[in-house]
This record gives sequence, structure tokens and C-alpha cells, in this order.
Amino acid sequence: MNQKNDHQEAIQLFRKSTPIFQALGDPYRQDIIMLLSEHNPLSVNEITERSTLSRPAISHHLKILREVGLVSVEQKGTTRFYSLQLEDGVTTLKMLLAKVEETCY
Repeated sequence: MNQKNDHQEAIQLFRKSTPIFQALGDPYRQDIIMLLSEHNPLSVNEITERSTLSRPAISHHLKILREVGLVSVEQKGTTRFYSLQLEDGVTTLKMLLAKVEETCY
């Protein structure tokens, strides 16, 4: 019974992690995360200046990162500044890895 519960917990953590994996699977979003890790916070224009992507493309990728909780946004005047917000996502992924390690080995 315990093994069944462990597998069920692992599956639930996989499902919870899927949006994070999908967001992190795109090389442009990976680039944005790394850029924000070096120059936190940045506006869309500042990110665009450091990228080969258009402003609308950057906005699209930031929206996805924001929706999965990897990036936060703060409005200052008319400008929105984006910052990394990795704590929740990293915690979820760590829980998943621990559960898989515990359940599957």
C-alpha cells in the first residue's frame, strides 16, 4: 500500500512540475532566465536589447515564465520590471526529484 501511495505522490509531483518543464524547455526562455540571473530586474526593452528576439516575442516568453511562477513583475511608473522568482519552482522540482529517487531506486 505504501509503495502505491509513493507512486501516486510521484505522479502528482510530475503533473505539478510539467508546466515548469515546458517553460524551461525553450532555449529563449532559458536565455531570459540566465539574463535575469545576471541583471535582475530588467524591463522588456532591456531584455530585448540583449536578445535577438523582438519585443513581442520577449513579452510572450515572459508571460509564460510569469504564469508558471518563475518570473515576477513589478510596475514602476509606466515600466514593468521582471525579476526571477525561482523559489517555488525549484522547491517543486526538488520535491519531485526526492520522491522519484525514494520511489524508483
